[in-house]
Amino acid sequence: MVVPTSHLSVGGYRMFQARTAKTNTGTAVNILELIYHATVRSTRKSHRSAILGLLSNMMQAMIMLISFYLMLSVLGLRGMAVRGDFMLYIMSGIFMFLTHTKGMGAVVGAEGSTSVIMQHGPMNTVVSITSSALAALYNQILTMFVILALYHAFVTPFEIEDPVGAFAMVLLSWISGCAVGLVFVALRPWLPGFVSVATMIYARANMIASGKMFVANALPSGMLAMFDWNPLFHTIDQTRGYVFINYNPHFSSITYPILVTLVLIMIGLMGEFFSRQRSSVSWSAGR
Repeated sequence: MVVPTSHLSVGGYRMFQARTAKTNTGTAVNILELIYHATVRSTRKSHRSAILGLLSNMMQAMIMLISFYLMLSVLGLRGMAVRGDFMLYIMSGIFMFLTHTKGMGAVVGAEGSTSVIMQHGPMNTVVSITSSALAALYNQILTMFVILALYHAFVTPFEIEDPVGAFAMVLLSWISGCAVGLVFVALRPWLPGFVSVATMIYARANMIASGKMFVANALPSGMLAMFDWNPLFHTIDQTRGYVFINYNPHFSSITYPILVTLVLIMIGLMGEFFSRQRSSVSWSAGR
């Protein structure tokens, strides 16, 4: 007897389909294909048009850049910046902050185990979380490159000392934000109200706690202790070491955010698995 397939799909990928024996390679390819289509769906979730979504993301980033430029100029903090392009100094902090925060928000906002879509075919929480995180990364990278290209073409040419290292810090900021979001995802079925408030507080606190307005080398030891617990503080400071030829970060490291990210991912995965095994559709029925 042939089991009919349904027309319900995510980005063209059929959710109901007949079960067939597949090799490990075929299964991996199918999962990657599903992640791709789910990523496209997640990218277009907020805006039907990809152009409008990009413009919206660019406007948010540009408003933050202009706001911090004016604030640091009025407060007379330009002298604390790295010697070089002041706007590039601000961008190095804002882009890392937005990538980290957007990554966390995308993971927290991904479809959970009690979502209706999880009842369809091969969909699972891993695909949902991965696709949401990749969609956030795609939007941020595209926004970052467009703004940098416009600044280089219409304002002033600039040079990044080590673009590969700087881009690696973008990825580290993103994945560390996703790791924080994964911990919140594990807590969400049990404490939905707390997670909603905690994610907002974490994002707002990082406006200051990320240290994007300061240079780590210029901070006294007492103030440095207020920031060096935050992995985002380290990625921002390391980014400036890769962007500017005359800045060498002494009080931050790449190892710390990597270790924190790995620990948070392991805690988040274990917590999400525990919650998924005990979750019920009725949890989300009343929300």
